[in-house]
Amino acid sequence: MGFFAPWFLAGLAAVAIPIYFHLLRQQLANPRPFSSLMFFERSTQSSIRHRRLRYLALLAARLALLILLALAFAGPYVLRPVASASERSLLLVVVDRSFSMRAADRMERARQEALAVLGARPAAALAQVAALDAQLHLLTEPTTNAAELSAAVRSIEPTDERSSFGELARAVRAQADSSGAAIELHLVSDMQRTSMPPGFADLALGSRVRLRLHPVAETAEPNFAVESVMAPASIFDPAKARVQATISGLNGPGARRTVSLVAAGKVLETQTVEVPENGRATVEFRSLPVPYGFTRCEVRIDSADRLPGDDRFQFAVERADPRPLLFVHEARESRSLLYFRSALESAQTPAFRLQPASADQAASFDPARFPVIVLSDVEALPGAFEQKLKQHIRDGGALLIAGGPATARRGRLPVLEEKILASRYAARTGERFQTASAVDPAHPSLRLAAGWEAVKFFQVVPIEAAGGRVIARLADGTPLIIDRAFGEGRVIYFASSFDNIANDFPLHPSFVPFVEQTVNSLGRLQQRTSSLVVGSFVELRSSAEQGQAVEVIGPESSRALSLEEAARAQTFQFVREGFYELRRASNRNEMIAVNADRRESDLAPVPQETLALWENTAEGKPEASQAAGATRQPWNLWWYLMLLVAAAALLESFVAARYLSIEREVA
Repeated sequence: MGFFAPWFLAGLAAVAIPIYFHLLRQQLANPRPFSSLMFFERSTQSSIRHRRLRYLALLAARLALLILLALAFAGPYVLRPVASASERSLLLVVVDRSFSMRAADRMERARQEALAVLGARPAAALAQVAALDAQLHLLTEPTTNAAELSAAVRSIEPTDERSSFGELARAVRAQADSSGAAIELHLVSDMQRTSMPPGFADLALGSRVRLRLHPVAETAEPNFAVESVMAPASIFDPAKARVQATISGLNGPGARRTVSLVAAGKVLETQTVEVPENGRATVEFRSLPVPYGFTRCEVRIDSADRLPGDDRFQFAVERADPRPLLFVHEARESRSLLYFRSALESAQTPAFRLQPASADQAASFDPARFPVIVLSDVEALPGAFEQKLKQHIRDGGALLIAGGPATARRGRLPVLEEKILASRYAARTGERFQTASAVDPAHPSLRLAAGWEAVKFFQVVPIEAAGGRVIARLADGTPLIIDRAFGEGRVIYFASSFDNIANDFPLHPSFVPFVEQTVNSLGRLQQRTSSLVVGSFVELRSSAEQGQAVEVIGPESSRALSLEEAARAQTFQFVREGFYELRRASNRNEMIAVNADRRESDLAPVPQETLALWENTAEGKPEASQAAGATRQPWNLWWYLMLLVAAAALLESFVAARYLSIEREVA
């Protein structure tokens, strides 16, 4: 027991007042002489003993009244257990609906198991149904309605997403913490091994959660799948297009599989491949004859296993003519043009058609017609052309600049107007040359261009790298390649020339992939892909396209975005397999194929000992759970004391009235 305001207990000192008046200030009768009592009426005098009993009762009533008042204002309380939220229990039934649940009758078995769990619960017990794939989806509110719960279970169908036990644990922990309820979690799943998080600690559910697992698959079932397909998103020469498919055999013996390349529903080519036991095999198709425009393609196998959904892999390609590339150079210098053209035409899939022009002829070309423009060691440009070029780059165009003697004489870089630092020159003889010592292999221009340490640079024309990303440096720290944004467009500066004079770069094998990857990156060809995985996001609009509507047409030719989302959404997430059409502003259309995550193709379950450990760690200690749920809160006794005060006041009034009536009678 305690007191909220213990200083009010000092009021107990007031009990001295009635004691003083009742015990110390008693009125004593002084006898007086009187001649005769014959004329007085006879009366019965109450005894001293009886009068004192009534006096003590009044004193006790007044003392109780004062004591109770002092205790009431001191705020007495006692600690008692209260019904906390953690004492509530919730039966949470989670059904796995990931892509692997499409195998055989797993989904139907899972539904029946979930219905059996719900049927065994007490009628008054709260229950909730949820579905699990990449996230936990609550299908009902906590309820005792058996019909609602059963309908939610029967409505669950497998999706194309992968399951994540780590996400399940995180979501259930959050629900237990927010609601405070003790959750009995029943997970009905095929317990796929690939659904486990990287660390076992990510499976922790907390002390309020008890876990019961209901596997619907006990063994690792064999399965064949088209694991991946490498295909170009854009095709400019169908005869040079290459499609490479990887076929995997999981949890079973090897077998021979028939692999087919299909485009627009038509089988173009068929090959046979031997898939080893628990291994992979690769198939390559050396051409992809498709019509102009977007074509829906896929690679199929004849596996006839228990999971037919992964027996095909979809991808989308676009056939178009090579895009024009404007190559501006000085009229007296053609060596750079020769090497650059040869590298461009030597690419595996040439995406650009080079259009040469001398600096004097550049005025007759409209820069807006060229997605990529190359300025190769140019000293002067026509003023009107340079202004149009600047505006074109700001609007989203791309520019590759190569520096050389002519650029050094100009003093400032074309378009960017960056000041050129002192040109550095070294003789060809001896060791007097520079090499690239710091190269960023993550940049698209350098990803496939290996062997930079063997390239000799005799002359460089450096600029300040302020505002740009340096992706290659020489041994002395001079920026060699700078990638910089310019408005909505991009500019890549190469601080040397392509003429085999300022360097010997054109003679090295890395020159061809550098040229190909650089122009493809500037032309945004590498931003497109032939296929994505379910759960991926795509950017719908750039900062310059804010407010412009973007339509997303789903696999069933239906709009995937509302009108408001089409005008404002920045990204879109693919949650189903199939082909999606993106219709952007300025007729920039795109087709994307989406496939289920092939980690779902591995039908091997989690080992039993791991599942048992997960269940045991979710049990927790009963004492700890009880302690967490046994909440003790102060219970205020003020109202009860005030009732006693009122009773004491009534008693004091009654006793005092009786006492005063006796006093009047005696008088």
